[in-house]
Amino acid sequence: MSSEIVEHESGQASVELVAVIPALLVGVLVAAQIGLVGYSLWSAGAAARAGARAALVGGDAEKAARSSLPEPLRERATVSGEDEVEVEVRVPMLVPGLPAVPLEATTALGPGPADG
Repeated sequence: MSSEIVEHESGQASVELVAVIPALLVGVLVAAQIGLVGYSLWSAGAAARAGARAALVGGDAEKAARSSLPEPLRERATVSGEDEVEVEVRVPMLVPGLPAVPLEATTALGPGPADG
């Protein structure tokens, strides 16, 4: 009788493992997608700052912003502005077919307000 209990419990553990694996995979996928969102937002902010710095010294803000973006984000990015540089990127999606999430960052550099 005790061997029947052991066999039943080991079978239940196998079923529970099979049921948990998809949930773990979805959790890992969600965590990775959140990581991509953060990376994309950080990259857009860094690109906006690079463009604003270039504009401040008389350079090409759009070229500087685009060149500072990672290659996967550069293709579909939009860069606008001279005094206030705005960079919009689309977050790469891990699951095909999901809509792209646009993120934007804006940076303006220049002389600070006059003391007075």
